[in-house]
Formats: sequence, structure tokens, C-alpha cells
Amino acid sequence: MRFGIPAMKRLLLALCLLSSLQAQTTAPAAKPAPKPKILPTLANVAYGTHERQVLDFYKATSDKPTPLLFFIHGGGWVNGDKANPSELAACLAAGISVVSINYRYSTLAHQAGVMPPVQWPLEDAARALQFVRSKAAEWNIDKPRIGASGGSAGACSSLYLAFHDDMADPKSSDPIARESTRLWCAAVNGAQTSLDPKQLIEWTPNSRYGGHAFGFMDPNDKATRDKRFAEFLEKRESVLKWIKMYSPYELVSRDDPPVYLKYGDTPALGQPQKDPTHTVNYGVKLQEHCKAIGSECELNYPTAPEVKHASIAAFLIAKLKQ
Repeated sequence: MRFGIPAMKRLLLALCLLSSLQAQTTAPAAKPAPKPKILPTLANVAYGTHERQVLDFYKATSDKPTPLLFFIHGGGWVNGDKANPSELAACLAAGISVVSINYRYSTLAHQAGVMPPVQWPLEDAARALQFVRSKAAEWNIDKPRIGASGGSAGACSSLYLAFHDDMADPKSSDPIARESTRLWCAAVNGAQTSLDPKQLIEWTPNSRYGGHAFGFMDPNDKATRDKRFAEFLEKRESVLKWIKMYSPYELVSRDDPPVYLKYGDTPALGQPQKDPTHTVNYGVKLQEHCKAIGSECELNYPTAPEVKHASIAAFLIAKLKQ
């Protein structure tokens, strides 16, 4: 059967329409548009002279001075970045401004011959906090109401600030150094609460964390990790003075601000863990220690009892806005 030209055009048009309808019915649903990224009010503000000593400031809308979340990123003190701080959107919506900091890695300190290497990231955290307080009037910040947060090494740094005595030097000629390092509260995720290898293997036998803080290992070198941790444990006495200076567990006192610890596993003290670097065993032992001393410590993990705040954001907002 032959088709005339008009008939052929009609047939081609019908086929095109049919193909288009089939494509519309079989095509996957369009993905929702990604939420717009929240940009800092001020980016890469220098609080020191090193390229890593910079911070981002996100200003909450308010006529009155606002509380502030002071966020410290994780990464074992050897990597990571200040971008995308956790709890950012929730805090801004609640009228809480946010600062997220970078800091000098412990590997940079090691290369520079600084001992212990953890000194640089922890001193940077304290200095950045003092710098932020020096900007309180300019940035509309309520000076006392600053709460710290972070994950993993950033969580350990946050607890270091929470438990450490005030590092302000009122006699310093540097106005930033005269600012307080005390916190209103801290809420952290997957925190290492101790840097003492003896405690770590008692709590979790397959622990291998912490030696790099005192110059005993490269945390990225998995091939020698066990050997170097064994050396760290064997030579513990030689660095015990530093452990007592920088391990959060050693710094707890009755007058410390309230802290909140969140973990994703359930306690199994004295047993090997799937993720010993972020096990809730850390949190259980710190909470026991805090309760014995009389310091407030809330612990959240699956099936945890006596949880008052469902999340890190809920705790921060409740404490900073109370």
C-alpha cells in the first residue's frame, strides 16, 4: 500500500506524538531542587597569621546581641575544613549566630618540631574563641552565651575548651588574649573524651587513637598503626604531663558548663568495637566521671536512658536561649 505525501506527514506526526507521550510516562520523577547553600556573612576572617587560622561568621538576624555557636570541624586534627558547619540552619533560625573555624593541623606542628603536636589545633581553638569575643560588639554577639560543637577531633577540642580553666590573661598587652575562653555549654558528636592510652584500652581493647596527638604516629599510616599505638602505650609515662594538659577527661571540674554527648552505637565497655575511635564507651566513662565530680553531662545514644534533648541542635538552642 502506498501513502501519499500528506498521509505520510500525518503518520510521522502521530508517531512523534506517541513517542513523546511514552517518554513522559516513563521518565523518572524530577529531583527536588537542592536547598540553597547558606553563605557566611563574613568569610575567611583571619584570627592569626597562618593561612589555616581563619574563620567564617554567619550572623543571625536580631536587634539584640545573639548567642553564638562556635563550631570546630573534625578530621583527626590532620584534615577537614570549616565549610558546612553542623547545626547551622537550626541555630540561625533560632536566632543564634555561628562561627566555624579552621586551625593548624597537628601534622603541621609535628613538621615544625612543636611538641606535643596537638598543641597547635587546641591553642588555635582557644585563640579563635577569644578573637570572636573581641568582635562581640561589632558582630552583635552576647559574649557569655557561646556554645561549642563539633564531631570527632572537633568534639574533643570542644570538650577541651568546655573543661579547661579560663585561659584569659588579664595582664596581657594583647586585648584578644585578655578575652575569656570559657563556654556556656558544649554539644558534640562522636567525641574522644580521653587521650590516655591506658584508659582507652581499658574502655575499648581495640582502641588505636591518640598517639598522633603526642607525636607517636601518623594517623593516616594504617600499616604501622598498631605498632605505633603500642609504643604510645609503652611510653605513656613520658607524655603523661601532656595527657593531663590536653585530655578532656583530666580537666573536668565541678564548675564546668553543661555538655551533651551524642553517639551512634550502644555501650559495650571492655569489648572490641566496630568503630573504636568514635565509640559511645568514651561517653559512658566521661558521664560517670562528670557525675562523680558534680558536673552536668547528658549522654545520647540509641536506647539511652534519661535523654532530655533529642539532638545536638535541641540542646544548644535550649541552653543558649534559656
